[in-house]
Amino acid sequence: MHAARAVVDGRETSVTVAVRGGRIVDVEPLTPATLARPARQVLRLAADEVLLPGLVDAHVHVNEPGRTAWEGFATATRAAAAGGVTTIVDMPLNSLPPTVDVPALRAKQAAAAPQVSVDVAFWGGAIPGNAGELAGLHAAGVTGFKCFMADSGVPEFPPLDDAALATALAEAARLDALVVVHAEDPAVLAVSPPAAGRRFADFVASRPPDAENAAVARLLGHAERTGARVHVLHLGSGEAVPLIAAAQARGVRVTAETCPHYLTLDAGAVPDGATAFKCCPPVRDRAHQDALWAALEAGTITCVVSDHSPCVPELKALDTGDFGTAWGGIASVQLGLAAVWTAARGRGVALPRLVDWMATAPARLAGLPGKGAIAVGADADLAVLAPDETFVVDPAALHHRNPVTPYAGRELAGVVRSTWLRGERVDGVPRGRLLRRGER
Repeated sequence: MHAARAVVDGRETSVTVAVRGGRIVDVEPLTPATLARPARQVLRLAADEVLLPGLVDAHVHVNEPGRTAWEGFATATRAAAAGGVTTIVDMPLNSLPPTVDVPALRAKQAAAAPQVSVDVAFWGGAIPGNAGELAGLHAAGVTGFKCFMADSGVPEFPPLDDAALATALAEAARLDALVVVHAEDPAVLAVSPPAAGRRFADFVASRPPDAENAAVARLLGHAERTGARVHVLHLGSGEAVPLIAAAQARGVRVTAETCPHYLTLDAGAVPDGATAFKCCPPVRDRAHQDALWAALEAGTITCVVSDHSPCVPELKALDTGDFGTAWGGIASVQLGLAAVWTAARGRGVALPRLVDWMATAPARLAGLPGKGAIAVGADADLAVLAPDETFVVDPAALHHRNPVTPYAGRELAGVVRSTWLRGERVDGVPRGRLLRRGER
């Protein structure tokens, strides 16, 4: 591939990328000599295109088997590819059974294997009473363990109280495994106003920043005591950033992520009754958004991932607009790059920073060394982006199973013109692989 613009090693440059056997075997400056070099197949990018490493979305709820009507591997991975994502890491809950032991992992892998358009790795789950299953899941190659500190929304994946969280973290520390945590404090939620009705402000008040802040503080205490590696999922509260930064400075092994909706949507602009915007933690106001952007720039937050969490339209309560009864989750695996890039360029943030946050860092987090970079030895997973081309989000053009999105009708910049998996253009043929942690 010849690209006048490509993101390599944290900067934009011009390169020729040579691919053999699905791997990148050479990355050289684009010169007349490299242009003239013979090859079996040659692709030269257009002047308005930029070559990116395929994105790695480390937070995707596929829900198959069991709740495939919400989302399945075929539709989720087609949507991912359409958004420039070449690897997803599937979350352990919302499928039936949840991925909390090795037999459940095998059932999920069996469902996924024949139908994925991009590569897929898997998180295991930590729930009350399954600490004895974590070693087996770790040996089977999961990327780490997901747990909740508050109600998950599904009964088969209950949260960990302090004692169970300490037990899970101690076992993870023994395994040197990563624990990724939905950090909202149930005690704070219990004394907050209940979520009910059509007013988005009332829903936000039901899950205040203090719920995140208190949970993050508790998690950091457990991580410091046990020595476990922990990762704060989908951070929406800018007020929790200083807690995480201080813990990192003390040597606590903690990282954090945020999501496109927290970086691009403003609670003050969400219409009442627009339940497509409901997620937990909720979209907050501009002050929190600004703090999250600053934390990304500072390196306190390292990853931007979708938290793609769809459901059937009826569960979104689109007819009543009741935030109290609507399912909480935003489906955005196809739109994450464009949504974040649209906001980033308005803030003067360059494409190489997005590549770090949306490809390189998530691959590192999940222990996938062959992913997330245009580098010799890496998989030839690539995305061709037209960063200045705009489009209006049409739900009918989305590939995930149930086309509900808060981005409907929004104009975004950044069109993914093609996506390549191990040197082959993704074209609807399911050629993705199932990945184990650490494999190249």
